Amino acid sequence: MSQNDVPESLEAAAESDRPRGILTPSDRDFLLGRKTDYTDHSRKQKRNRIRRRVRNAILDFSILFECLEERDRETVFDPDDEDREAYTQGITDMLAFLHLGTMGYHTPFKDMLSEGVGKAEQQLAGSNYRMVNVEFNVDPVGQIDVDEVVEKLENDEFAELTDEELRAFVRLLTMSDSFSPEDAGEEIKDRVDEFAEKLTESATSHERTLEELTN
Repeated sequence: MSQNDVPESLEAAAESDRPRGILTPSDRDFLLGRKTDYTDHSRKQKRNRIRRRVRNAILDFSILFECLEERDRETVFDPDDEDREAYTQGITDMLAFLHLGTMGYHTPFKDMLSEGVGKAEQQLAGSNYRMVNVEFNVDPVGQIDVDEVVEKLENDEFAELTDEELRAFVRLLTMSDSFSPEDAGEEIKDRVDEFAEKLTESATSHERTLEELTN
């Protein structure tokens, strides 16, 4: 797999000259399929080394949480503007990896998430008495009747749309090759401005009518 063959979501992470992190440049080439001249034995060794590094990286986070200075942590999570999207994607995928990896783990992911957020809140407050309630639920979105959703949209029956239908419809829309987030964003901005103008006109008309009725 060449640099141009990787999915768009991996382009920044797959840059060949990016310094090593948990993965070495060689590890990335292996996982991305850019280097394939491995024997069965060397491939097995490579996978073992990657697993070992990931396990040790997880343990390192206990040290990072307790010992890394605040200014260093803030710098890590303050990327340059051109890197921000890739960082956000990396954080999202890190959470996805943890959620997927801990399925079947002896401690449920939601319990570890709750405890982790609680520890962070206590550190922020500088007190072990800081208590927070963390809720995490996974509610699968069921099947929807696309024709029914489209009919509601065409008839401006927005109040009839359920949250489940909206989430599923947007997900299906973004999966379409013809969908462009940039074009949709510009059109939505235009519609928002138009909607805001009509709201202002409506409010002005309401005030005028109310004034006429009370005079």
